[in-house]
Amino acid sequence: MSATATTEKKYLKWYQKLAYGSGDLASNCSYGLVSSFVLLYLTGTLGLDSAIIGSLMLASKVLDGISDVIFGTLIDRTHSKLGKARPWMLFGQVGVSLCLFLLFAIPAGSTTMQYIYFFIVYTALNAVFYTANGIAYSSLVALITKNNNERVQLGSFRFMFAVVTNIFMGFAVTGMVEKFGSGAAGWRTTALIFAIVGLVVNTISCLAVKELPEEELSDNAPEAGTDTKAAPEEKRGFAETVKLLIHNKYYLMLLAIYIVYYIMSNLTTGAGVFCATYYWGDGSLLGQFSMMKMFPVIIALAIAPVLIKKTGSMQKVNFWGYAISSVLGIPMIYFAMQKNISMFLLFMFIKGIFAGTLSGSLNALIAEASGYTTRTTGVHMDGMMYSCSSLGVKVGGGIGTAAVGWLLKLGGFVGTATVQSESAIRMIFNLYITFPFVIGIIITVLLAFLDVEKANKKWDAEHQKEAQA
Repeated sequence: MSATATTEKKYLKWYQKLAYGSGDLASNCSYGLVSSFVLLYLTGTLGLDSAIIGSLMLASKVLDGISDVIFGTLIDRTHSKLGKARPWMLFGQVGVSLCLFLLFAIPAGSTTMQYIYFFIVYTALNAVFYTANGIAYSSLVALITKNNNERVQLGSFRFMFAVVTNIFMGFAVTGMVEKFGSGAAGWRTTALIFAIVGLVVNTISCLAVKELPEEELSDNAPEAGTDTKAAPEEKRGFAETVKLLIHNKYYLMLLAIYIVYYIMSNLTTGAGVFCATYYWGDGSLLGQFSMMKMFPVIIALAIAPVLIKKTGSMQKVNFWGYAISSVLGIPMIYFAMQKNISMFLLFMFIKGIFAGTLSGSLNALIAEASGYTTRTTGVHMDGMMYSCSSLGVKVGGGIGTAAVGWLLKLGGFVGTATVQSESAIRMIFNLYITFPFVIGIIITVLLAFLDVEKANKKWDAEHQKEAQA
């Protein structure tokens, strides 16, 4: 089979793409609720210290980072009727849903015990169950289709679901908490609802798709010009597998992009409710912020496959998108300083369209990086390769969320105060607007060097000539 034929072959039906994408709805029932609201719950309802919570989150992420590579290896070595990744995705969500409920059901009592309880449940949620589920879910992109265009479409579908879920949360969560009794009882019931929804949707997403046979996934020689003389990955030790992973510069670039992207994302997510309430003076603006931040991503994800197909390069589309988005960040900051809410939201919307293409193609770029490892070493390690997504989400997200807690404390924020100090409001402004602008520039620079597609094409061309000779 030629490379062209492989590219054109369709593996998935429309409803399978939709079902796969819905898995990010399930994922964000936990991730979105925790990243956006857990700090508000802990400081506002339980009266815990934001800086201590931030430190506990970062300590948890150290353990979390270790588990990513472990679960990546376990997925690569799994053989079952459901395949490699689907068992971990299916059963991992059970633990995610349970821990989500427990996290928002911290019992009254000793403050010290509340901190300990939070740390244990938060770590179990992220380092164990969310890791297993998240890496497996991301790995499916490379395991259910070999069609790059379908992989991009899968990324678009999943992030559309993520966007819609987060918009809904921005509007609904605080209202749900009030409706179910406010305070601890309101948070507990709200978390229970999202835990159940996540479990049901994840199950549907997992069972609606089917992994390709391992022999078909291993048949990359005709497609990419590789040989198959390398030993199977099952025979390689953990240390050797990690060594192969970190020697792939594109894996390291993607890991860096994931980390800084989710630091930026969690800064804005965690600080959003504080910015709306204390800087703009209207907490109800959070829903509008969520819409103007996420609706443009839906537009970007809809057009991303077309742009990528036309240009033949995910890197070009994402680099120029982020470069333009960074420039647009300048007037957005200006209008925020002027408290011109209409123009601020307008530029947030336009900026989001240009930056949004990256969300839909990150998983496809990881698949390209995984293909680079296969080409240059002959080893398949998709589970390990996709650990960069889970590792980046959690380390970057953990740092971003923890930084909100630390910097709020540094700025003099007091959770029980109705009016905040000038320094606290200035810090909230920086957390939500200025710091993410700087991080966007860093992402643009990283994208400039992420030429993995070009490297793969060059490798294929060179080895095709050798084969013909």
